[in-house]
Amino acid sequence: MGLLSFAIDAGKKLLGLGDDEGKIKEEIKLSNQTMPIENLEVKVEGDTVILKGDGSQEAKEKAALIAGNIEGIKKVEFEGVRDESDENYYEIQKGDNLSKISKKFYGNPNLYNKIFEANREVIKDMDLIYPGQKIRIPKLEK
Repeated sequence: MGLLSFAIDAGKKLLGLGDDEGKIKEEIKLSNQTMPIENLEVKVEGDTVILKGDGSQEAKEKAALIAGNIEGIKKVEFEGVRDESDENYYEIQKGDNLSKISKKFYGNPNLYNKIFEANREVIKDMDLIYPGQKIRIPKLEK
């Protein structure tokens, strides 16, 4: 089972208002409409979200990022999602912007849009990223 770690105090505030699992499930469905997860199941155990469902690897990765970028969530487990060590994930630091992150990973600050497009489900506005937010860094096609 894939396990991703997140900053517990960062992200959207959805927990503690009742029906945490339903709210996370709805957030995943609303934010990941282009790549839905069929038969999505969500279970919250403390600061961990356990996801189950059917979909592409990319859809599962995006669902895991959506769930992990909710305040109070520290870990997301999703069968079929590779651990962070197998994929390029990045936790946004104070002072970061997408151009700076693009330069760090690609050597070119002008490729920031590739990062934005790969993370539309968790980055709604490329000027509104925050420290602790976790994003995917897509590999460049050669």
